[in-house]
Amino acid sequence: MIRQAKGKTPRRPPPKKPSNNQKDPVGVYCRVRPLGAEDEECCIEVISNTTIQLHAPDGLKANRNGEFKETQYSFKKVFGIKTTQRELFEDVAKPLAQDLIHGKNGLLFTYGVTGSGKTHTMTGSPGQGGLLPRSLDMIFNSIGPYQAKRYVFKPDDKNGMEVQNQVDALLDRQKRDSQTSVPKTPNTRRVDPEFADMISPEEACKAEGVDEDSSYSVFVSYIEIYNNYIYDLLEETPFDPIKPKPPQSKILREDQNHNMYVAGCTEVEVKSTEEAFEVFWRGQKKRRIANTQLNRESSRSHSVFIVKLAQAPLDADGDNVLQDKNQVNVSQLCLVDLAGSERTSRTRAEGNRLREAGNINQSLMTLRTCIEVLRENQMCGTNKMVPYRDSKVTHLFKNYFDGEGKVRMVVCVNPKADDYEETLLVMRFAEMTQEVEVARPVDRPICGFAAGRRQRNQAFKEELTRRLEERGGPVDGDCPTVLNQLLQAFPPLPPCEISGPNDDVTLPRLIEALEKRHKIRQMMIEEYNKTATMLKSVLQEQDGNILSKENVIQEQRGKLGEKDKMLQNQKNEIDRLEKKSKMLEYKIDILQKTTNIYEEDKRSLQNELESREQRLQREMSEKRRIEARMQGMVSDTKLKWEKECERRVNAKQLEMQNKLWVKDEKLKQLKAIVTEGKTENRQPQRPSREKDKVPPKRSASPSPAPTGPPVRPLHRRSHSAGGERWVDHKPTTNVDLDTVMQPNIPNAIKVNAPNEKALSKCDKYVLTHQEVASDGEIQTKLIKGEVFKTRGGGQSVQFTDIETLKQETPVAASRKRRSSESGPDSEPMEGNWTDVETRCSVAVEMRAGSNLGPGYQHHGYTKRRKP
Repeated sequence: MIRQAKGKTPRRPPPKKPSNNQKDPVGVYCRVRPLGAEDEECCIEVISNTTIQLHAPDGLKANRNGEFKETQYSFKKVFGIKTTQRELFEDVAKPLAQDLIHGKNGLLFTYGVTGSGKTHTMTGSPGQGGLLPRSLDMIFNSIGPYQAKRYVFKPDDKNGMEVQNQVDALLDRQKRDSQTSVPKTPNTRRVDPEFADMISPEEACKAEGVDEDSSYSVFVSYIEIYNNYIYDLLEETPFDPIKPKPPQSKILREDQNHNMYVAGCTEVEVKSTEEAFEVFWRGQKKRRIANTQLNRESSRSHSVFIVKLAQAPLDADGDNVLQDKNQVNVSQLCLVDLAGSERTSRTRAEGNRLREAGNINQSLMTLRTCIEVLRENQMCGTNKMVPYRDSKVTHLFKNYFDGEGKVRMVVCVNPKADDYEETLLVMRFAEMTQEVEVARPVDRPICGFAAGRRQRNQAFKEELTRRLEERGGPVDGDCPTVLNQLLQAFPPLPPCEISGPNDDVTLPRLIEALEKRHKIRQMMIEEYNKTATMLKSVLQEQDGNILSKENVIQEQRGKLGEKDKMLQNQKNEIDRLEKKSKMLEYKIDILQKTTNIYEEDKRSLQNELESREQRLQREMSEKRRIEARMQGMVSDTKLKWEKECERRVNAKQLEMQNKLWVKDEKLKQLKAIVTEGKTENRQPQRPSREKDKVPPKRSASPSPAPTGPPVRPLHRRSHSAGGERWVDHKPTTNVDLDTVMQPNIPNAIKVNAPNEKALSKCDKYVLTHQEVASDGEIQTKLIKGEVFKTRGGGQSVQFTDIETLKQETPVAASRKRRSSESGPDSEPMEGNWTDVETRCSVAVEMRAGSNLGPGYQHHGYTKRRKP
């Protein structure tokens, strides 16, 4: 017994540096599941077969501007609620299964919030098989006639495959049959109702272009990643009902081709769809049992179902697998059902469960981070290190993102309003993932044997069987019936019976006949050998011609394949450019709308700025006007107080001089009384000093008769005497306006109420207001202002001055001063005006800033008597 020597895992062409350097974007698809209830609020709308739109639900907090924005997201294709499992498989998983049969790897994710339909999309239900059972069914429908016998391919526990000879494979099969107590038949495999009739026969499909000169074998493995630990769901471990042991975690390793794999993971060889799906459900049941024992949720773990396809070419005879490990090609398809992508607050977990949920979310966050770094490196030309090792999920599948195979992702969304925020995060991650490009894997090398070996070998066996059946079956074991026919064509044998011991004729005649037959046989053998040699040479010549023609055909096929690839690449490039063009057009429309909004905002802001600038200019001019007016008022007030102070100083000096004069007069009178005795009363005389002369006191009459032309002080104080035109506003009042101290404004428009017509013809405005003061006298106020034109075409009045006029009644009761009053005996009597001090205590007071002459307005100050 000779065993095939174990060699090293064949080094495949490095996919990380393909010769064509072509890249394909990650294919991201979106599937929307139906709502649970018809009256439930929906937040997702399918706009087209590539675009969906998200609406913010009622009751959600608005954004900073107080508005809800409707966001749109584009995918490679969007599947609505009426999409069947078959339609989804045709667009998403069928190309990956096709590539698997052609020796290329593939990775398929299902991503979304818990309850969005990920497991239904991946696994399905009876009668509605998902992506996983349909992929298995397509693989076995395609390679079914070309599968190798069990144990011809054998895993080497280093992520590679060995090829065993027929003897070793037979021994392994016998060993397996002896260990299996109950035979496994298709009937027993399909009794489980959970996976019975997943796919109807009319929905079965198969791949095109399967290499008939190769032999295939399928291996499956099923792992679970929970809390950043890897568990083998197909591992056969003894079950202890008393003390159940938790499953042991596996580790990741790197093979000699720098591909990551799970060390020690169970790989089961399967020969049919039912057998493969039974292995899958066996792992599912073990997963449920482990979740029940460990009290954990299945939605919080990642499940990975790996399908490995080993293929090797047949030998030159087309009968057995080529015993060359370097010609073995292993491709794999990974179907990953990721954990639910929701916040830990929604899981309602506590303690260890909360920490485990955080670890699951951390693994998904690591996946997003890796996608972001890959996108940044490709778009910005940076060379940042991608943190694959931060999570088991990203570390296991890092080869796919580095160009080991195609990567596709199905984003499952639930349109209910409760999942709006989580769905928004999922959409953003999916949109970012579409911008990552993965290097296209290269084709595997083609074996140098002539094509059609299996078919020729099969045709030869069929022809040989047909001829054997026509000739009546074998003679003497392995001799065909054609030899019997040749023997019958020889001359007939003479009678062989010997008449007696002296019969010398029968034996020589028999010997002669046998010798003739022998000569004929020798001649036929020689002729047969010549014919066989000639036929062999002719066959070899024909084989050479066929081989040369097949080489030419293969070369033409290679050129045709290159052209097809070129056309496919150009078609893919055109599709990519069209998609990019549509995306750019969509972005341009959005930017145009945004630009229009910004332009409108800019115009409105400019108008507001201009209005505010005009208002500011008006306020500045008003401020300057008020400042000028205040400066004038300050200067006027200052001049007024200076004059008032000067007046008070002069009045005080005059009062002191009068007091001094009165004291002098009293001293003189006292002296005269002492020295001369009683003398006649006479009027005391003041010294004739020019500065001591007191102006005559004005009469206390309310309406004195002035001497000379009358003086109207208001005309002097009013500025209406110029060339301006005034509006004289005198409202209707009970007070008589024809009293004294009224302004006389020539050419003025007199009105009872201001109107626009009168204001438009004038540039000055005065309002006359009379009222009774607190002392009972009439007080007149002249409120003056200037008329301005407004921008709206109207008129406005700005008040600039208020002039107050007041009429006062003198204190004295008589207009004439009397030095003394005579009594009945004509004797002088002491009175208010006979007292010299009282008479001399009258001071002249002029209004500050007034242009009137002395004596126009004066007040009598009575002498303050000592207590």
